[in-house]
Amino acid sequence: MSDKPRIAVIMDENTSVDGTRYDMTKAYFVAIQRAGGLPFGIPYIQEMIEPVIDEFDGFLSVGGRFAFPDSWYVDGQVSDSPPSDRLEIEIALMRGFLERDKPVLGICNGMQVLAALHGCRLSPDVRSLGSGVMEHDKRGFLHPVAIKQGTFLARILGQPEITVNTFHREAVVEISARAVASAHAGDGIIEAIEIPTRSFAVGVQWHQELFAAQDHPGNRLFKAFVDATGMN
Repeated sequence: MSDKPRIAVIMDENTSVDGTRYDMTKAYFVAIQRAGGLPFGIPYIQEMIEPVIDEFDGFLSVGGRFAFPDSWYVDGQVSDSPPSDRLEIEIALMRGFLERDKPVLGICNGMQVLAALHGCRLSPDVRSLGSGVMEHDKRGFLHPVAIKQGTFLARILGQPEITVNTFHREAVVEISARAVASAHAGDGIIEAIEIPTRSFAVGVQWHQELFAAQDHPGNRLFKAFVDATGMN
């Protein structure tokens, strides 16, 4: 049996169509494998929650588009995305891994869940935040993000700025005292968060997995994530 860390990767689904299929890029699995871990896709089955928390070494929460609870959003705003069976399972898994201080990495939607579970609040429409906010929901577009000095993410990446992709409609807009905003886009949009009370709980708004096959500095995040599983 392999002694490589086993990473639970929650599956995404085709919410933009009819929600009848698990549907996600292979790049998440490639990223974990290249970082030295063994990725396993986790479906939305209630009975699997406790065994996954018990038996896996880390949790990767991936991108997706579905409605969050109204209370997660700033006053007067709610999501117009479709509902998903994923939400209940994802919250339970993330909380379970966090409670045991097992490493958690959130990407895009996953960052937003991590943030909301720690008291941060979201906006369902990043463009509604002001005329100076760029179009973030633009597949293939690249832009720089500034990494906040002294943060856990800064130590992982080892440089003050990296260039990332962007395709998200929602965004974290209010940071609670339980979280730290560790990266920002040039328009001020929060691009990464971390939870300082946990040994490894990081979320990034961009899709780092799509750089997995490239020589990209952000891939250090996956390596740090997998390596952190051996410290618990």
